[in-house]
Amino acid sequence: MWTFILWIIFGLIVGAIAKMIMPGKQNMGWLTTSILGIVGAFVGGFIANTIFGGGGANDERMFHFWPLVFSVGGALVVLWIYGMLTKKN
Repeated sequence: MWTFILWIIFGLIVGAIAKMIMPGKQNMGWLTTSILGIVGAFVGGFIANTIFGGGGANDERMFHFWPLVFSVGGALVVLWIYGMLTKKN
């Protein structure tokens, strides 16, 4: 349970980082950015843990370099997809 809560908090931070990195203007509020950041952090963190190994709540490597990089990358992808879906022609 605590791992889930930590990934949510981590996702909020990752969402903010991804929005700062993403070029252009995104017309979304902080709540949308936070939710997309959480989704991206889960996706990227899952991929990083699958590739590099990782465990549950007692894994000390949970917030090391690769999960962070993959989480930011996942959040960037999710923000990009959201931008494409909500883009006005």
